[in-house]
Amino acid sequence: QVQLVESGGGSVQTGGSLRLSCAASGYTGSSYQMSWFRQAPGKEREGVATIDSDGATGYADSVKGRFTISQDSAKNILYLQMNSLKPEDTAVYYCAAALFRMTAIQALGARRWYNYWGQGTRVTVSS
Repeated sequence: QVQLVESGGGSVQTGGSLRLSCAASGYTGSSYQMSWFRQAPGKEREGVATIDSDGATGYADSVKGRFTISQDSAKNILYLQMNSLKPEDTAVYYCAAALFRMTAIQALGARRWYNYWGQGTRVTVSS
């Protein structure tokens, strides 16, 4: 059973930075897709950034150039470095895993592809 545990959320001012982490356990396969989603109050959950087992990445237009997704495969940790944060980045951020690779558009476009989700970590950006 795959388990995902996020950490690193918090409160920052506009222009600040945060790094989210997602510790993964329970999967020994070589092919996967891992993504960060976020859900703001009253809004749908949306894909933010994705990375596959080959290291290919993709980003939502709203975070391109500000957020960076990366992974430490040896430690099974997924990261999301968030710079130049804006109030509109305020949301609960979720780590998600699928046990196969897909295109970035597919990975960011729909929650239904993911079998496993973390509990979420809250990010608040104040102006």
